Amino acid sequence: MARVIHVFRQPDRFVAGTVGEPGDRTFYLQASEDTRTISVTIEKQQVSVLAERLSSLLEEIASRFDAEVPEEAPDDLLDNEPLTVPVEEEFRVGTMGLGWDAESQAVVIELLAVTEGEVDETVVLDDTEEGPDAVRVFLSPASARAFAARATGSSARVANPARCAGSRWTRPGTSARARTGTGATRNSPTRADRTCPTTSPTRATRWTRPIRPSSN
Repeated sequence: MARVIHVFRQPDRFVAGTVGEPGDRTFYLQASEDTRTISVTIEKQQVSVLAERLSSLLEEIASRFDAEVPEEAPDDLLDNEPLTVPVEEEFRVGTMGLGWDAESQAVVIELLAVTEGEVDETVVLDDTEEGPDAVRVFLSPASARAFAARATGSSARVANPARCAGSRWTRPGTSARARTGTGATRNSPTRADRTCPTTSPTRATRWTRPIRPSSN
């Protein structure tokens, strides 16, 4: 069966949050768009690393691509509300990826399902049919800054950060063909898929930074 990539090109919400009491909490990342909501579980230290790497990426794209990036999260984009319920786990996150899509001027965050073996970095932010299921979220730099601000607060004082693979430029290529879908109808096209046939960032303008899970 082809992998499923849940694409959120214009999310109404993308946040980190927890369920449970302190000391026995489960961490989630949750993306919502229209009536569709996907939640994935993630380790506390992964949330911390994602926020840190995202902040670094924003600084880099501001200087490297001359993009407009706010220094602080805009007040109107800060989201301190709890996760949308019911919170149903789609999968547990293993590898994560960050990218910049110059065409849409959007930060791209990809969360890939954990696998038994090591994930080939070439599947990160790519629509190849072979690979783990994924959630791919497109955010404006301002929204990415707001996400990082909330995520930093959710995962303060995290030890043993995960390793981050070196940044790389991807090669130009053709549009990819993986199917996208929701948890209920895993192979049916999503609204984002119908309006934007290419679910991955344009390869010729995409810059990616894979983040591997911790070995601990």
